[in-house]
Amino acid sequence: MTLVEGSSFCISSPNGDIHPEHPHGLFVLDTRILSRWTVAVNGQPLEPLAAETKEPYRTLIICRVPRADGYADSPLVVERLREVGAGIQEQITIRNYPMKQAECLISMQVDADFADLFEVKEARIQRQWEETRHVEGDSLAIRAAWQDTRKGIIVHAPGADVTLSTLTYSVAINAHSQWSTILTVVPSTDATSPPPPSFIHADGDGLSPSDRRRREWVARIPVLHMGNRSIERTLRRSYDDLGALRIEDPNHSDRVMVAAGAPWFMTLFGRDSLWASLMALPVDPSLALGTLQTLADRQGSVVDVMSEEEPGKILHEVRLDVSSGLSLGGKSVYYGSVDATPLFVVVLGAVSRWGFARETITALLPHADRALAWIRDYGDKDGDGFVEYERLNPQGLQNQGWKDSWDGISFADGTLAEGPLALCEVQGYVYDAYMARSWMAYDAGDATLAAELAQRAAQLKKQFNEQFWMPERGYYAIALDGKKRQVDACASNMGHCLWVGIVDEDKAPLVVERLMSPEMFSGWGVRTLASDMGAYNPASYHNGSVWPHDNAIIQAGLMRCGFVTEAQRISTALLEAAEYSDGRLPELFCGFSRNVMSEPVPYPTACSPQAWAATSPILLVTSLMGYDTHVSRGGLWMDPALPDSYGDLHITNAPLAGGRITIDIARSVPSVKGLPEGIVFQRGHRPWMTELVDQAIKHRKP
Repeated sequence: MTLVEGSSFCISSPNGDIHPEHPHGLFVLDTRILSRWTVAVNGQPLEPLAAETKEPYRTLIICRVPRADGYADSPLVVERLREVGAGIQEQITIRNYPMKQAECLISMQVDADFADLFEVKEARIQRQWEETRHVEGDSLAIRAAWQDTRKGIIVHAPGADVTLSTLTYSVAINAHSQWSTILTVVPSTDATSPPPPSFIHADGDGLSPSDRRRREWVARIPVLHMGNRSIERTLRRSYDDLGALRIEDPNHSDRVMVAAGAPWFMTLFGRDSLWASLMALPVDPSLALGTLQTLADRQGSVVDVMSEEEPGKILHEVRLDVSSGLSLGGKSVYYGSVDATPLFVVVLGAVSRWGFARETITALLPHADRALAWIRDYGDKDGDGFVEYERLNPQGLQNQGWKDSWDGISFADGTLAEGPLALCEVQGYVYDAYMARSWMAYDAGDATLAAELAQRAAQLKKQFNEQFWMPERGYYAIALDGKKRQVDACASNMGHCLWVGIVDEDKAPLVVERLMSPEMFSGWGVRTLASDMGAYNPASYHNGSVWPHDNAIIQAGLMRCGFVTEAQRISTALLEAAEYSDGRLPELFCGFSRNVMSEPVPYPTACSPQAWAATSPILLVTSLMGYDTHVSRGGLWMDPALPDSYGDLHITNAPLAGGRITIDIARSVPSVKGLPEGIVFQRGHRPWMTELVDQAIKHRKP
């Protein structure tokens, strides 16, 4: 059971207990500050009955106390109302239902090992902290030191008998009565003076800091109503999860960005945060801007083999408080990503279309140009026109695209591909980056740079279709290997190329045919790898599983290329899959065929909630709406192709160019109200960057 709030999260067993021998704990800034948190009543551990997540950061767990005499029914029911924030608060309530008084000894075991997130995740606790404990009244302070690092927590347990490891309450609960207490655990750097309370729940309408943060979030995002209530629930769950995954730049509290996912990736990831914020543009475009600004501040400036930093490169991940021996590349910031850098430029292009102040975009353009310089000088080290990757040290990621597992890239016979590897979708992102920067240049009055970048994109597209296309197979190679051979596995990666426009028009139907074939389409979505490939395994991470974000990108590409029926099929399959997990799409699920398994098969360690899975339903629906904007061109475009089963759509409070609009789609007929001055609604698809740049250059003044 996982709760999430900003960069804090809590993982526990179904009854709410936290055990150090499992990957449980309360984590704040990537450190486990609570490794044991167990409740026993009269010596009996709690038996879980049910749990309901009220908000992503708050849950109610209902348990009962097993009877010592062996009878099934228990007279005592325990409720644990838990909230995660800058620490944890838990209200424990015991209800006594029989006609006689119950004597209860409630004991809680508390421990904190201050382990790194990676130590817990990989079950390799390495550091032994020097620990001290101090009891003061009904509070317990735990302090620990390791080399020059100091950490600590304070446990507040009003009314408890507190020892160095246990909190105990001895109470008599009358018949049909209840007993309750509230406990709080917060980080502390000073073990002698308790910090101010992190959780404030006053009577009446009192709100905790998390409640206030969520209320502010809800007030500024769209309100959606849909004829299909199941899809409406999924979209609202997406909004909730996206809100919970928002984190602040520690150096700029006004910048909010998207963490990659819970439980292990509650931090900034280049690729994941960029994709998620791009898909969330119609909900809150400020997330994309905050993500771009934070990544720009940490853009590579030197060559560092261990962290794989290079000038202009966009980071892969940031770890907030993790020892260097455990993190990727040995440092808190790791740059081993081949696609985050072009995606940075792509997302900046999208943000520029959504109407932010020109000076805001202008301030980020030098970072976009540095990213393009990295593509030229470091991404394409051998000068063949394609961007490749190969890890620079044994601590780095072996594969550095979105399929970053060690066995994620293979030939059709299952043989692993050897680098340097040029992934097909990465060339598509680079193409899109050139086109996005080309349009931004023209929009800023620099027609010369616009033409130069458009030409560079055209050359890459030509070269890509010549060298990645396999005419005898009818699809694109997933990659070129270190010997420039086509890595001939049939994989979902090529679907990303449909969206960015790098696929030749005559090849698109063949790509779509392969993506929607029984070998690729499971009935719940497009598999990462076709079932007739040597490395196929439906229960693997990247070799046959189904990833919602992967499918959402493919679906958007299908819509771009005019394959509406196929796009509707993917959307409907994924949205139906969400019904089996309470409206929440996980990071991935297994790729078993729908005609074999009537429900999606969960992948055991999938993150949930996870950022680009949470935002996938948003992209699925907005793509079918044909919903896009280009504020500098004064246009809002929409061309709905929603299936009849989705019903009518009504959206209020949708952000656009600093204003709020209302969208109605009834029987595929759209209408828009409240457009900002200078914005005109147009039925149809927004012109793509290639069309815009071609028109602009053709008609530019001498």
